[in-house]
Amino acid sequence: MNVRSRPRWDAVPPATGAAVMATGIISVGFHLAGFDALSIADLWIAGVLWLLLALAFTALLLGDPGGWTARSQAPPALTAVAATTVLGVRVDQLGRTAAAEALLVVAALAWPVLLTSVLRHLGRRLPGAAFLICVATQGLAVLAATLAPHTADWLARAALPVFVLGLLLYGDALFRFDLRQVTEGAGDHWVAGGAMAISALAASKLLACGVWSGGAHTALRVVTLVLLGVALAWYAVLAVAELLRPRLRYDLRRWSTVFPLGMTAVGAGATPNPPPGGPRVGGPPAPPPPARVDWLEPLGRALLWVAAAVWLIVAVGALRRLRRRPGSRPRPSR
Repeated sequence: MNVRSRPRWDAVPPATGAAVMATGIISVGFHLAGFDALSIADLWIAGVLWLLLALAFTALLLGDPGGWTARSQAPPALTAVAATTVLGVRVDQLGRTAAAEALLVVAALAWPVLLTSVLRHLGRRLPGAAFLICVATQGLAVLAATLAPHTADWLARAALPVFVLGLLLYGDALFRFDLRQVTEGAGDHWVAGGAMAISALAASKLLACGVWSGGAHTALRVVTLVLLGVALAWYAVLAVAELLRPRLRYDLRRWSTVFPLGMTAVGAGATPNPPPGGPRVGGPPAPPPPARVDWLEPLGRALLWVAAAVWLIVAVGALRRLRRRPGSRPRPSR
């Protein structure tokens, strides 16, 4: 194989992982809304993209350790962890618990390495990608809490401190975030709201585990609703900013717009999520489900279709960009 025919894994930017996150969360949302055919189609796309990115990640690590280290220092590298956890949640919805557990292990092994590397090199006045330190962390909490009801309670108990750490990391990212990105950002500024939405989902999943009762259960429910309220407020602010300052050109970072849109939709539709009925593994029967907030589910469905529409627009933009191969010349007009 000559040099030109070798795959250019180093040409795959880490931010491409946001496409897996976006497609995966839309698949989760479609499943929750009962559109399984659309959900499976998105799952296939997310799965293929995840495999390609995993190959790129591994090939770069083995072939160019220095280049891998340099890339691991930027927040977009954490999309690898977040994408793996989102895919794991959707795989668990299929009943493939073992596969979801394997994805949790992969994410849990990559998370401390990448998070430490990113935190060491974080600066000030950063774009929305800074919030990926929270998103990746809360992704672990979501997947662990999702698996806990039919595996072991210790997963839920391990997810709780990870969830708290995620909230602390959100505060750190907010301190570093350049607020001008709200009106000037190229797409990843939406992660400011998406990080809060996945935090709300993590709290909801912890609430659904049925491990906590009494004051802890009530506190988790309050935290869930507060976080979701903040996520919806971010959604409104960012949507208004997009209307006032339209940014219509395609940018890879627009996948980081789709993910928060989908995550907010899923968070609203699944919050507060009642625990499954029947006995839990390794413990007594789960406590009765909390009272639902009836208007959140239809809101989540409406926001899901908004996210799906934006996903389609961004996907078309990505395909058009791929057709413009480097070095290609446009046909002369006649």
